[in-house]
Amino acid sequence: MNDSQDARAGDDTTELPSVAATPDAGVAAPIDAQATAVEHGPVEHDAAAEHDASGTRADSAAADSAAAEAGPVASDDHADAVRKWREKTARRRKPAKKRPWWVEVPILLVTAFVLTFLIQTFLFKVYYVPSGSMEQTLHGVESGGDRILVNKIVYDFRDPAPGDIVVFKGPPSWVPEASVAGPTSWLGKLGQAVGSVVGIAPPNEKDFVKRVIAVGGQTVKCCDADGNVVVDGVSLNEPYIYEPIPFLPGDLDCSEAHLAEPSRDHVSGRCFGPIKVPDGQMWVMGDHRSNSKDSSFGCQGGLTTGCQGPVPISDAIGKAIFIIMPVSRWDTLGDPGIDHRSGG
Repeated sequence: MNDSQDARAGDDTTELPSVAATPDAGVAAPIDAQATAVEHGPVEHDAAAEHDASGTRADSAAADSAAAEAGPVASDDHADAVRKWREKTARRRKPAKKRPWWVEVPILLVTAFVLTFLIQTFLFKVYYVPSGSMEQTLHGVESGGDRILVNKIVYDFRDPAPGDIVVFKGPPSWVPEASVAGPTSWLGKLGQAVGSVVGIAPPNEKDFVKRVIAVGGQTVKCCDADGNVVVDGVSLNEPYIYEPIPFLPGDLDCSEAHLAEPSRDHVSGRCFGPIKVPDGQMWVMGDHRSNSKDSSFGCQGGLTTGCQGPVPISDAIGKAIFIIMPVSRWDTLGDPGIDHRSGG
């Protein structure tokens, strides 16, 4: 019995370690489960993250796909806009095709003529001096024929003043001075008309150039004892006069009583007046007094009929200001500084 008990006891003793191992196994099981949980826990977490990542990637892929679909369209539109802008800029910067010379030259000539015509119609005009009535201030055709520049707008702001060299349209009763024979053919007349526009041909024969001696309201006559023109009782000093009408001693009695005498053989050809210039008119005379058909023409010698007389200011075309041709004659045409109103 004892032996068997001992044997059982020994058996029990021998089984103790296995029984004791059971708690160890029970203790180890939670550890293993924890380990397993630890192992499986991250796996489950990673799966969720991977799911999220895969969702993000899917969204990104979808966005990329949409961008890929929409991007080229937007890019193409931008490229087209840039290309069109560059083409437009290139066309704008592209130099115009040069015309051949046989086209360019007529265009330039016509343009120059039109500009010249407009300028000479409204602002300034070049006049050809056909007669010698203003020698030596202006040379007529016999001395080469000066071309003078005429200011056409100056008298829009003021009236002609004594001393001005004025170009005007002669009244119908005035005798023409132009001694240049005009053309007879239609082509020649056309050439003269065109040439007169640019100052390379004689102007209309009824256009005159003279110097203003007196204006409206003034009284003019000739002469004093020295043969000078008198305006408002003041004898004029006219240094520009060239070849005055000759006289003999004793011929310069231009008094009204002397002019009224029946015998006129002894009356000087310089004598005229006194004549009061009407308002709005001007008395003009040439500097070449012995060769000028001016306001005094037909009045000299004390005559009272056939006198050309004063000119309406409205007939004034402009004031001569410069000699532009020939080059050797370039000069300004200033005023002589006379002022009849103040007796200077």
